Amino acid sequence: MLNALKQRGFRAAFVILAALFAVTALAQESTSAQEYQLGSGDKILISVYDEADLTMETILSDSGVINYPFLGELKVSGLTVSGLERMVVKGLKGDYLVNPNVHVSILEYRPFFINGEVEKPGGYPFQPGLTIGKAAALAEGFTERASENKIFIIRGDDPAQAKQKAALNTLLRPGDIVTVEQSFF
Repeated sequence: MLNALKQRGFRAAFVILAALFAVTALAQESTSAQEYQLGSGDKILISVYDEADLTMETILSDSGVINYPFLGELKVSGLTVSGLERMVVKGLKGDYLVNPNVHVSILEYRPFFINGEVEKPGGYPFQPGLTIGKAAALAEGFTERASENKIFIIRGDDPAQAKQKAALNTLLRPGDIVTVEQSFF
């Protein structure tokens, strides 16, 4: 009887811990999505509740500037989604609308690139939670000459474009460039 109670206690503790890990992972994912900075190649949707003429879908150009109705040119590159929402609300509030309800969403992230010793090098659509291993799978796998120990990444948001050593479980961000080098043996 005592052993049965202990097993139930361990199971309950395990279930609680698993739930805590899941909640923590979801919180981290939503935090990273909130901190994501918009950049060239991102496709976004700006919608204002009950104002169809203020809703727009656009792909950010290299300049990072969009032309928004009534507000003109807005520099959005480098802003977070919530930062862009605040900018549009501030611009529309008062002169155009009393209490604008603005929502910004990312429809498509800018692509990442993988080259070197993969079967199909090129640019691929970014997906949240993407690792280098998953990116290699999208590129139809490594060639037989690929070295899984010689993988490098250049972060798309790094102005210095510094080459960093990476592993298969390294998380990618939109705009990143992954290079898989050859193995000598």
